[in-house]
Amino acid sequence: MSSHSLLGVLRQYIGLGHNTTSHGEKLISTLGGCFGVAAVFIITSAIVAAGLLQSTTGYLVVSSMGASAVLLFAVPHGALSQPWAVCGGHLISAFIGVTIAQFLGTSAIFAGLAVGLAIGAMYYARCIHPPGGATALTAVVGGSSVTQLGYDFLLVPIFINVLAILFIAVLFNSVFRWRRYPAHWAHITKPAAATSSNASDRQFELTQEDFAAAMQQLDSFVDITTDGLIDLLELAKIHAEKNITHPDQIIAGHIYSNGKLGQLWSIRQVVDAGDETDPAKDRIIYKVLAGAGNYETGICLRSEFKQWARFEVEKKNNQWVKVSD
Repeated sequence: MSSHSLLGVLRQYIGLGHNTTSHGEKLISTLGGCFGVAAVFIITSAIVAAGLLQSTTGYLVVSSMGASAVLLFAVPHGALSQPWAVCGGHLISAFIGVTIAQFLGTSAIFAGLAVGLAIGAMYYARCIHPPGGATALTAVVGGSSVTQLGYDFLLVPIFINVLAILFIAVLFNSVFRWRRYPAHWAHITKPAAATSSNASDRQFELTQEDFAAAMQQLDSFVDITTDGLIDLLELAKIHAEKNITHPDQIIAGHIYSNGKLGQLWSIRQVVDAGDETDPAKDRIIYKVLAGAGNYETGICLRSEFKQWARFEVEKKNNQWVKVSD
């Protein structure tokens, strides 16, 4: 195996995927995180200073809010970022952490128990939110300033922090029409997608039930909401209806896809193509750039390659997309 191939396999194992997010979107997420955490501290401090709530310590902002900010402003449409996940995840985890600290202790084994129980509870309450694990841990190992708060820790800082960061997330993301938060707001405000005239001609139509069955078979938590999955399915179907015929010509240097899904998907580039007039002798040489048979080379008849190829592709933002007509 070549070093290039080895690096490609290693990248897949460690999960180093391609990021197609634009620079503008990255900047928006950065600004959102700055405003979000700063606003949480300002709002919580103002409430305590006004005497509306009492805080026996200076522990006004829990550090796990920083992790929540990453999800709310970098992944606002993710399942882990939705309001119930944020609110339930933090409060349930805080309750478990405080209970363990009050009745069992604050040793390392109890810290692990708090995080483990918080994960299980968030699963069953359908509010998985990774920063909740940090909240449970803080309740156990946060020191005497946290332990003295007891169950008041759920109100200040946790509940007030959660309300503040959710308020900022709704407000900030509403400025950008493609980032409406919660995710369902973005779903219902999207314009209806045009339906292809030949959609009914397809022999098999992917449905929402197909995706639901596939996710059950996968048996692993997937960070995408139902609405987001529906939108993705519709966009994929509309995109699949374009350029469904095989390429008219197979040209040296051009890149083609077989249009398959999963492990059957493959991208090939034509390295060299002859000019034989006899179809039985007209062969091409190709190399596989991605997918099944990655890094391999091969030779076949032009007619065989044309039958294999569904459409021509190009690479944009580290993703393979159909070449526009």
